[in-house]
Amino acid sequence: MFGGGMNPRKMQQMMEQMGIDMTELDAEEVVIRTPDEELVFTDADVTRMDAQGTETYQIAGEPETRGRDDAGDDADDADADDGDDDVPDEDVELVVARTGASEEAAHEALAAEDGDLAAAVSRLE
Repeated sequence: MFGGGMNPRKMQQMMEQMGIDMTELDAEEVVIRTPDEELVFTDADVTRMDAQGTETYQIAGEPETRGRDDAGDDADDADADDGDDDVPDEDVELVVARTGASEEAAHEALAAEDGDLAAAVSRLE
């Protein structure tokens, strides 16, 4: 990161003086989704850096690249797959956690509200 051959202990002291805290995370998998593809890192080295209240994550490793069509296989997990593949599973999980509704009801609410999380939660509460 900084200066090539610097002593790690000295580096840690400098970072502490600058208000930077670094933590190694024991991540099993990291997925980065873009409109065209997914980058899936397994066995990646993940570091969280907190610098003056802003968290930054660094991922080191070789990703497996998948087309977004491959990501559609996860949509089978949601029983309400009416062709509305544009509702992310993460959004469904958030609505379920917030409202206690079933995944199917959460998916339907999100689809009806065009993916608006707050409106879907409001609809189910």
